[in-house]
Amino acid sequence: MDSDVANGEGRIGLDIGTSKIMSVRQSGSQLKATNEVNAFLPLPYSKITENILLQNKVHYYQNNGHFFVYGNNAEKFAGLFNAETRRPMSGGLINPDEPAALTLIKVIIQGLVKKPRSKSDLVCYSVPGAPADAPNDLIYHEKLLEGYLTELGFRSKSVNEGQAIVFSELEKENFTGIGISAGGGMCNACLSYLSVPVISFSTSKAGDFIDKSVGSVTGESATRVKMVKEQSLDLASSPKDKIEEALHIYYDEVISELISTLNTSVSRASSEAHQLDRAMPVVLAGGTAQPNGFRERFERALEASSCPIPISEVRMSPNPTQATARGAFIAAVYDS
Repeated sequence: MDSDVANGEGRIGLDIGTSKIMSVRQSGSQLKATNEVNAFLPLPYSKITENILLQNKVHYYQNNGHFFVYGNNAEKFAGLFNAETRRPMSGGLINPDEPAALTLIKVIIQGLVKKPRSKSDLVCYSVPGAPADAPNDLIYHEKLLEGYLTELGFRSKSVNEGQAIVFSELEKENFTGIGISAGGGMCNACLSYLSVPVISFSTSKAGDFIDKSVGSVTGESATRVKMVKEQSLDLASSPKDKIEEALHIYYDEVISELISTLNTSVSRASSEAHQLDRAMPVVLAGGTAQPNGFRERFERALEASSCPIPISEVRMSPNPTQATARGAFIAAVYDS
């Protein structure tokens, strides 16, 4: 996409993830990524607290006698108060059990995309594949985001998260292959042929499932598990303690679910997928895919699963956490 970066003025890629929201836009001849943690922490109102927040330039939203500290600062405050942050999204979609969800997502998005400079400015935003158990929830989620970006004055267009990985990582392959984003709330996958999505789906077992499951069987908090997972987990080495042992077990469960759903989806779409004229590369991305050894575990499990279509290689995105937002940006540029 490097040759097309110069055409990216007025285009923004937006990855609306359960754990983080990230924007990618053109900055000179480079692409600039900015992100905020998709979480918040409510604090009781007081004038002293307000002054402290203002002095330290902490992002907050005020409503109904509470401050809602959001974004990257929410985790810092949660650590100070030994509290768990709350999330506007759950399982890849807007959280129906969180009254402040939509407002906080709007505030975070506005901070990232700012205001359009012209009526032609376009935001391409990621949406997950339809969950098998709640397909109508995706319609609601997608339309709410579209409506809010329209309110801000942008043109907007959704892009499937797995397809965004294809756009980001498979340009040299003419956007042909399988893009997989292993995130916090969901794993999303898309099989694309010459940029056209043939199969797309999501699974609910992802990063949050790992954190909660490991926490449940080890007696640790999900926050503590997440920290170990992100900072020191090595899936290529033997586990050193009970947390790592459980992380290995539940990572294998996530990979197994993902590959099983992929194989089933390809088999059901046999009329299209089985007529592909080449072996498919698989590209992995997303925060949950970052630990060392994930790619190798996925590749071994895929080889052992008798996938219905030939696979040429399994590779990791060079920047797995930015791939979705970058792919959405590329989709916005090609939409020009």
